[in-house]
Amino acid sequence: MVKIYGIKNCGSVKKAIDFFMNKKIDYEFIDFKKTPPSLEKIQEWAEKSSLEALLNKKGTTYKKLELKNKTLTPPLIQDYLLKEPMLIKRPVVEVKNKIFIGFDSEKYEEIQC
Repeated sequence: MVKIYGIKNCGSVKKAIDFFMNKKIDYEFIDFKKTPPSLEKIQEWAEKSSLEALLNKKGTTYKKLELKNKTLTPPLIQDYLLKEPMLIKRPVVEVKNKIFIGFDSEKYEEIQC
């Protein structure tokens, strides 16, 4: 089963949900606002990708916290992602042992369920 992590009103999350619905692929949606990711989940994603890839540098939260002007070490990025889930680039799509960060229909085409 595909798991889609994000927030309902995010355009990229909506596109991902539409993609899987149109392909008739079952998915589970996990809303960051109702179920923020745990430290273990963030670490798991970081192992499969990177903390830098998870950090949404284009989002409002990143700008509001003025993180551009800070030295962000991996432990600090991890702390920010844990405390502020809106800093996580959306959607995070889990399929078996892989994750996909952000909407990418070409990458999603590779998914075998």
